[in-house]
Amino acid sequence: MSKRYLAIDIGASSGRGILAWTENGKLCTKEVHRFSNHPISRDGGLYWNVDELFSEIKNALKACKREGIQPDYLGIDTWGVDYVLLDENGNRLSECHCYRDESRHKIEEVHSIIPFKTLYERTGIQFQGFNTIYQLYADKMSGLLEKAKTMLMLPDYLNYLLTGVAEQEYTNATTTGMVNCLTHRFDEDILGKLGYTPSLFLPLCQPGSIVSTLKKDIADEVGFNLQVCHVASHDTASAVLSIPLGEDEPYISSGTWSLLGLEVDKAIASERAREFNYSNEGGLNHTFRFQKNIMGLWMIQEIRRELNPMPEFSEMVEMAKANPSSKRIDANSPRYLSPKSMIGEIQKEVGDVPIGELIHIVYASLADCYASALKEIESVTGKKFLVLHITGGGGKNMFLNELTAKAIGRPVVVGPIEGTAFGNLLMQMLAAKEIESLKQGREIIKRSIDIQEVNP
Repeated sequence: MSKRYLAIDIGASSGRGILAWTENGKLCTKEVHRFSNHPISRDGGLYWNVDELFSEIKNALKACKREGIQPDYLGIDTWGVDYVLLDENGNRLSECHCYRDESRHKIEEVHSIIPFKTLYERTGIQFQGFNTIYQLYADKMSGLLEKAKTMLMLPDYLNYLLTGVAEQEYTNATTTGMVNCLTHRFDEDILGKLGYTPSLFLPLCQPGSIVSTLKKDIADEVGFNLQVCHVASHDTASAVLSIPLGEDEPYISSGTWSLLGLEVDKAIASERAREFNYSNEGGLNHTFRFQKNIMGLWMIQEIRRELNPMPEFSEMVEMAKANPSSKRIDANSPRYLSPKSMIGEIQKEVGDVPIGELIHIVYASLADCYASALKEIESVTGKKFLVLHITGGGGKNMFLNELTAKAIGRPVVVGPIEGTAFGNLLMQMLAAKEIESLKQGREIIKRSIDIQEVNP
């Protein structure tokens, strides 16, 4: 019998527990738990409720027990950049801040010490004001960093709560903007110049390795024990691992954020890559995802939140189809990162248009952003790509897929939709030695899903 795996996949708006096993050469999955996740606004700050997230992870384990299927392995992935500081006794020093809290984006302070050009040459990480390197400086300015002994990225902290073992996983660590893209370790020159104590940052572990078993009190509470694994704990890293990519085939990981990129063996930290704001985020075996952040379906989610009554996403697609527009916006502008009103912010650019037309403008503008980013990556690499893969929940939006295929003028291949969970599961299977390589895992996924092709 196949080993059983539980993927805990936590996004910026919801989380899930996906139970999985292999059968007849295919990966079988079952969602056993789902929960909501939203940042909390309090005292002028924006925070994640990490205690609630941990409680929901235990609820997912308890759901498996109720199903009568106990997983042998567990892996957790979340978004990048956000972290927790621990004191010398291993206790959390403060809340886990949300990356959208702009009061913590200490960009000028960091760049006055180390110019971004230098940071990019050493790390290959694109400029985003919310990167960990800028958030940590807010903790330095407040004096909190002086009390800290260990920094853990969010999924590493959740692993720590489960096992009592503090370790740092490579793919998520690279989103800090402080990992050297040649040595694959935290860059002590960057840390030293910014006054960040090097001992805060632990050695980096690869996906597919074991953290530990559950602590006794956790095992007693959920009713069984298992092995906790390091997966590619940055959700985009997991998503990309799941895509059955051919050589030199780019991808979009489509969700709240859209990430367009290409798997490469070595970081591309050239001046041209920096000008286009491309990132080199860590992948399995010290490979990289040469990619760019694009605002993604966050804009649609925020529009929906403002509407009363709140429509289904499928209704918003029909509204857009019925109200086509030639107007466009820069969907990747920082103005759309965290506006008080997404609808109001868009109307500042396009005027007081009907809501259906406004939704069409967002979808079409996202497709145009994808096309522009694809041209940039072709310019940097000198390669011409024949197809674009799309994975993630955004792949369910066939209207956006069709607009994207038309904008780029070449086929779009969609799948897997559950890319992040599938990539998480593959690394657990690697840790369990059920598969020997990523290539073998991708073949299993290819046999397990329906691939859709959308032509321009």
